[in-house]
Amino acid sequence: MSDKDRPLILLSNDDGIRSPGLWAAAEALSTLGYVTVAAPRAQSSGAGRSMPVNSDGKLHEKEVEIRGKLWKVYAVGGSPAQAVMHGILELMPRRPDLVVAGINYGENLTVSITVSGTIGAALQGAANGVPSLAVSLEVPQEYFETYSTEIDFSVAAHFTTLFAEMLLKSEPFKEVDVLKVDVPCDATPQTPWRLTRLSRRPYYIPVIPRRKQLDESAPVDYQITMDEAKFEPDSDAYAMRVERQVSVTPLSLDLTSRVDLRELERHLRDKVE
Repeated sequence: MSDKDRPLILLSNDDGIRSPGLWAAAEALSTLGYVTVAAPRAQSSGAGRSMPVNSDGKLHEKEVEIRGKLWKVYAVGGSPAQAVMHGILELMPRRPDLVVAGINYGENLTVSITVSGTIGAALQGAANGVPSLAVSLEVPQEYFETYSTEIDFSVAAHFTTLFAEMLLKSEPFKEVDVLKVDVPCDATPQTPWRLTRLSRRPYYIPVIPRRKQLDESAPVDYQITMDEAKFEPDSDAYAMRVERQVSVTPLSLDLTSRVDLRELERHLRDKVE
């Protein structure tokens, strides 16, 4: 393959431009094509696919050394989804062949994923017609919003490359816009992976803020609460938390419920007629 034929890959995240998980993904993906990094300049966990109107949209070009090589990267004044938009519209010579979000500090499981900026970045890539991949690594909750170098991203980087290569080499599959990959903390490159669906069980549970007065600063926090026996056997949470396998969940931008619309209409009309 000549240099001009190498795939173009846009890499983003929600942990921010300084995240070691981002650089682990960048290095791994560079074996597959040209990687353009456009990530939020600030920690943006929990941003979902938001497009905040107060984002300044400033693009700061930086140089980062990764294993002795200098990389030109872009810190974006905006959300993960906005970083992807700027990458596609301004920073790349043409539409990328693949958008990758990650590697995230912390797993993105169950129906809680709509909160995730990692998932939001991948969905934004898909909304622009680009095959997209979101990769998250299970880590202790205290590391979620850190840049800790105690976390080993090498295995997650292996699976990032594996599924990126699959998406680059395969034709689009109907109704699959994003592959969501969650890697257990104790996984190895030999750990099996399997296709899953989103669990409908709660996972990230909001915690009531502790404060004496309503005007005190007290953001809503969360805790991981789960009953593993109640996770659906075909779900992402069961695969990763119980079986300790790599969970691969196909996501669709079409959030329409998979129901018989005529049957639903009859059900609704019966309540008022």
